[in-house]
Amino acid sequence: MNCINVVIETPKGSAQKYDYDPSTHFFKLKKILPSGMVFPYDFGFIPDTQGEDGDPLDVIVISELCSFPGCMIKCKIIGGIKAIQSEDTGSKKKIRNDRYLAIPKQSAIFEKIESIDDLPDKIIKELEDFFKDYNKIEGKEFKTLEKIGAKAALKAIGSNHEEVSNK
Repeated sequence: MNCINVVIETPKGSAQKYDYDPSTHFFKLKKILPSGMVFPYDFGFIPDTQGEDGDPLDVIVISELCSFPGCMIKCKIIGGIKAIQSEDTGSKKKIRNDRYLAIPKQSAIFEKIESIDDLPDKIIKELEDFFKDYNKIEGKEFKTLEKIGAKAALKAIGSNHEEVSNK
């Protein structure tokens, strides 16, 4: 099993979006989502990586666990959603902003999930709809390009990160 450390920024069920600030080493409140909108799963990043948007690579951690901002979880990568989104509010320029999918090594409920194809379609649809709506709030567009499996996701992460382990 290929595992990687993921740092949680925003826990599932939260209506508050947090961002890690590397200059202060604290998590800051970025925004409050509209009433009734919450993150469907933990949202975090892979340390020491950088995506096209300048931020560390984004990860959605699918699990039964309750985490918190700053929690580091060892996870297996099961795939990803290749996506483009508007660079800034109202901008026509599009940038890649992929979302990688992971399962915590400690998960009991999702332990048998090895690939994005093992997830119910409903989970993927929920994630795609969430990110479309989340970006729409800021006047941005989010569009899924394709779903990729674990091998392709690990290859993409590996080109940005050296610490993919088999432990």
